[in-house]
Amino acid sequence: MPARTDEKRAISGASHFAEVQRRFAAHLRNPVENEAPAEIEDRRMGIYRDLIYNNIESFIASGFPVLRSLYSDEAWHRMVRDFVHHHASRSPYFLQISEEFLHYLQEERCTQESDPPFLLELAHYEWVELALDVNPAQLPGGLDLEGDVLAQVPVVSPLAWSLSYRFPVHMIGAGFQPQEPPADPTFLLVYRNREDEVGFMEINAVTARLLQLAEPGNKTGRALLEDLAAEMNHGDVSAVVGFGESLMQQLLQAGVIAGLEPLE
Repeated sequence: MPARTDEKRAISGASHFAEVQRRFAAHLRNPVENEAPAEIEDRRMGIYRDLIYNNIESFIASGFPVLRSLYSDEAWHRMVRDFVHHHASRSPYFLQISEEFLHYLQEERCTQESDPPFLLELAHYEWVELALDVNPAQLPGGLDLEGDVLAQVPVVSPLAWSLSYRFPVHMIGAGFQPQEPPADPTFLLVYRNREDEVGFMEINAVTARLLQLAEPGNKTGRALLEDLAAEMNHGDVSAVVGFGESLMQQLLQAGVIAGLEPLE
C-alpha cells in the first residue's frame, strides 16, 4: 500500500510540475493574457520575460534591418509580440529565428494597417542574405575556372539564387516605399562567392532564363545561348552568343557559375 501511495504522489507531482511549465511558457509568450505561475516570484519572472523577448526581438531586428526601419516602435513590437505569442517554431536554433519569422509573416500574420504592400517580398529578400550565409552547401570541386564558356558546360553554383519580385525590394528604404508594384518585375541574383561572401546583383529576365536553362548542367554555353536565342525568336543568333559569352564570363568570375566541365 505505501508503495502505491508513493507512486500516486509521484504522478501528482509530475502533473503539477507539467502544469507549472505550461503556465510558465504561456506567460512568457504573452504576459498580458496569461498570468504567471503563482509559485514563482514576479521579480524572477520579469528576468525571464525580458530575456526571452529582448533576445528574440533583437535577432529579428538585426535580420530584417530595412523592415525594422519602416515601422514605428509601437507597431514593430506589436508585430514581434504577436509572433512570439502565436507562432509555433519548427526549429529551436537561434540562427533559424529569421526563417521562423518569415513563415509567420507568410502564413499566419493578419494584414495590419501599418503593413506596407511589399512586406512579404522585402522580408524574403532580407532573409535570403542570412540563409545563404549559413547554407551548408559547398561549391563543387574539380571544375575549370578559366576555360572556354562556350565550348564547355557551365555549372551553376548551388549557392546562387535567382529571384524575382513584383517590387524593387533592393531599393526600398525610409525614402522609397512604393505603394504599387511597377509594370515590370525585378530580377535579382543573390549568391555566395568562392570567398564565402554574399553578393547581390540586379539582372534581367534574359539572364534569369539563361541560368534556368543552365541548371541541369548538360549543355555547353554555346548550346544554351542558341536555345535562348530560339526562345526569344532573335534573328541574330551570333549577336546573342557574343553578348552571352561576355555575360557568362562575368558570372564565372563572380562565382555564380561555379566552374566549367567538358561535355560528356
